[in-house]
Amino acid sequence: MCHMSACAVLSYVSIVFLKIVPFQRIKSRSQFFRIATLSIVFCGSVVGGNISLRYLPVSFNQAVGATTPFFTALFAYLITQKREAWVTYGCLVPVVAGVVIASGGEPSFHLYGFIMCIGATAARAFKSVLQGILLSNEGEKLNSMNLLLYMSPIAVLVLLPATLVMEPNVIDATITLAVTHRYLVLLILINSTMAYGANLLNFLVTKHTSALTLQVLGNAKGAVAVVISILLFRNPVTFIGIAGYAMTVMGVVAYGESKRRSK
Repeated sequence: MCHMSACAVLSYVSIVFLKIVPFQRIKSRSQFFRIATLSIVFCGSVVGGNISLRYLPVSFNQAVGATTPFFTALFAYLITQKREAWVTYGCLVPVVAGVVIASGGEPSFHLYGFIMCIGATAARAFKSVLQGILLSNEGEKLNSMNLLLYMSPIAVLVLLPATLVMEPNVIDATITLAVTHRYLVLLILINSTMAYGANLLNFLVTKHTSALTLQVLGNAKGAVAVVISILLFRNPVTFIGIAGYAMTVMGVVAYGESKRRSK
């Protein structure tokens, strides 16, 4: 919730005071409905992902999340009728399979956690497709900062009651931590600012490429994070893990080449 509040404030400052981009007004009820839907789906994806981590190992959570490109391709076809070349769909197989293999075997299974994880994954894919429509639809196109400006307050209104119900002592706990750890507020502000930048870049990538490309790059990010982690922290890694992430990277390269040739 802090992240979305910061997104709203930073977007407002950037648009109104710094005039980095022109301010855009909502043009129709349908446009507002899409923005509200995007905000609610965003909240659902975050909450569902967090809940699933209570019941599933991180490896299994990551393996299920690796199927996001599949859901993205499915929603893109159902909603926008956008169909990729068959070779492009074929490149998604190693992108998804690589992360699944790297998860390192079958983890413990929990039905409720699995349902929440699948729901969060599907919501993340649907969000990517919907934000692509809002950023590129000629009749109702918004730039990235204005989209963040409008969706952030809606997300806060959705998350606030959910937070108070699911974590009734959150306010007292936050105040206590802020008093105990003097840098907590600064760290939250830095974290929220980085979240704003991540969301903004997320929108820009979607606008200039596609929702499917964004999710494929997300899988590549996991592989890059593993490599950086190994180099910095010297943490142990298995051969299966290396093979799986190598497969993901090769799939991303093949996907990029297929997209370049299809243009």
